[in-house]
Amino acid sequence: MTGRRIRDALPFWASLGVVPLAVLGALAGGWTVLLLPLYGWVLFSLLDAALGMNRENADPATPEEELVWYRLITLIWFPVQAALLFWLVWYVPQAAHLGRAERLVLFFGMGVASGTIGINYAHELMHQKSVVERWMGDLLLAMVLYSHFRTEHLRVHHLYVATPRDAVTARYNEGFHRFFPRVLWRCPQSAFRAEAAMLARRGLPWWHRSNPFWRYAVLQVAMLGLAWALGGWLGLGLFVWQAFVAVWQLELVNYVEHYGLTRRYLGEGRYEHVLPRHSWNAAHKASNWLLINLQRHSDHHYKPDRRFPLLQTYEEQDAPQLPYGYPLMSAAAMIPPLWKRVMNRRVKAWRRQFYPDVTDWKPYNKAMNPMPKGAP
Repeated sequence: MTGRRIRDALPFWASLGVVPLAVLGALAGGWTVLLLPLYGWVLFSLLDAALGMNRENADPATPEEELVWYRLITLIWFPVQAALLFWLVWYVPQAAHLGRAERLVLFFGMGVASGTIGINYAHELMHQKSVVERWMGDLLLAMVLYSHFRTEHLRVHHLYVATPRDAVTARYNEGFHRFFPRVLWRCPQSAFRAEAAMLARRGLPWWHRSNPFWRYAVLQVAMLGLAWALGGWLGLGLFVWQAFVAVWQLELVNYVEHYGLTRRYLGEGRYEHVLPRHSWNAAHKASNWLLINLQRHSDHHYKPDRRFPLLQTYEEQDAPQLPYGYPLMSAAAMIPPLWKRVMNRRVKAWRRQFYPDVTDWKPYNKAMNPMPKGAP
């Protein structure tokens, strides 16, 4: 039984493939610096096409002790990513065989890895009750200078997903290039307000030491300081570049996950309960290996406390389906006309399927305004 569990969990360890590719790119230079981004975007899109879908669901009641080999990859990823990233920060600035373009592409690939894998693993870890796992999540987020994501995701996004109060729910017909700056501006503010409101309910000021934003700041300054100490100003610049790329990767995925989907407004500031229909689902086998079932996003929002091996996939009658996995869909999102051609008709079909009684969707499309009249 143990051997079978290890065999079943092994494909989810595909993230470790980025390590030798990053090292090869740094040591050899030239065209090899392209291998890292190609691994995540191209290889897994091809594997999706070859391997198809996985519509099997694990038993949600599976005990924790049977998930050890699934959890282990998320637990070891922080030291793996930290060793790789800070070795690159130290090595690349002094590597005379690497030109400026090679350095930028190499750290672009590192950002793809720390965003596609690192932030995704941080997302899994910060949903858990274990203090160790939550700290691992915080450290991974600090490595990409996006620590507020923990607060924003847990205290804002999960409460208000598929409503105008959630910044990272992309509005219908909103292109990614409008969505991205809006999210970068609004999310840190909404996260800070959420923590300040929690402290206020306890009778404490926002500057109280228990505000996690103090921890976020210390961890991020420590990461910046370590990058400067190892690589000087060039190393620091490359570190910041990979952090930006990682955040861009995260928000591309956020854009794909909820584009155009809305919850019904019930009046008096209330919305219907979050259901599988309020997130796009994807059952593509290979990209779910790389992303530890993140594409089973419909179930994640429906049951946020489920660990990734137990997330369920859904058929079209219960949740909207993406035509391709996240790697291909996030690439399409960078080309708004192509994205809208692929997705707008699917959003319209979703509306007809789940909300046939709604005839005027204009109030639901306003990014900053209430849904219907009278909403908060």
